[in-house]
Amino acid sequence: MLQKLGVMSAKIIVFGNQKGGTGKSTLAVHLAVSLLTQGFKVATIDVDSRQGTFTRYMENRRTTSLEYPGLPLSTHFSVFEDQNDSISESEKATKEKFARLMESCQEFDFIIIDTPGNDSHPSKLAHSYADVLITPINESFIDLDLLVKIHSSDPNNLKPSTYAEMVWNQKKERAIRDKGSIDWIVLVNRLSSVSSKNGDELEKILVALSKRVGFRLARGFKERVIFKELFLSGLTILDKEQLSGHVTLSHIAARQELNYLLKTLNITTKTESN
Repeated sequence: MLQKLGVMSAKIIVFGNQKGGTGKSTLAVHLAVSLLTQGFKVATIDVDSRQGTFTRYMENRRTTSLEYPGLPLSTHFSVFEDQNDSISESEKATKEKFARLMESCQEFDFIIIDTPGNDSHPSKLAHSYADVLITPINESFIDLDLLVKIHSSDPNNLKPSTYAEMVWNQKKERAIRDKGSIDWIVLVNRLSSVSSKNGDELEKILVALSKRVGFRLARGFKERVIFKELFLSGLTILDKEQLSGHVTLSHIAARQELNYLLKTLNITTKTESN
C-alpha cells in the first residue's frame, strides 16, 4: 500500500493552498488520528510557523492525553524558516533542514503536513515532497479563483492562478528530485447542509476544470459546530465516539465523510495492507 519513490517510503500527504479558512488543519488532524487508530505510525508536520493551528491542535491533544492515556498521538514537528540577511542563504538553509527532517521521518508509514494559507518558501518545499496534495476550498467562487481565473464573458478563457502555477512548478521539482509524481486532489470543504444553486454551478465548473488543470475532485466535511468545539481538547470525531460512547446522527455523518476521504486517498487498513 505504501508508495516507494527513491529512498522515500513514508507516504506524504500535504494539505495546502494559499487561502486561510478552508479547514486544512481540521482535515489534517482527522486524517492523522484516523490513521493512528488503524495502527499506522504517523508523523505530523506544521510548516505554518506564524499561525501554528496544526501545532496548537496537537499540543491540546497531548494535554488531553494526560487524562485519557490511551489517546493515540502522532510524532509532531514544527518547521520554522531560517532567518538570514541573505534571502538565498535563508532559503538554502531551510531547504536543507526540511530535507533532513523528511529523511528522518521515513520510519513512519505516513507523514501529514499542514501548510499556511499564504505563499512561503517552506510551503513550496512541502508541496514538492507531496505524494498526495489535498487543496481544500470553500463552496465559493472566491475560492475557485485560487485555482484558475475565469472571465465571466468567456468561461472557456482560463488562466491558471498563482497557486495553480506554484503547484505545477513543485510537480516539476518533485520529478527532478526523485522522478516522483504528485496526485493533486481539490476537495470542496465546509459544505453547507442545504444544496444551493451556487454550489451546483461551482461543482460543474470544477468537474470541467479538473482535467484541464490536472487535479482530482472530491468532497470534504460539511460545516459542523462540533469541529470548532473539538479544537480546544485536540480531539476528533473518532475520539468523541470512543470516549463518550454517545453517537449522534451528526457524528455518523461526519464519520462517513472521513471514510470517504480515506477511500479517495486509496488508503486501506493496516490489516488489509499486510
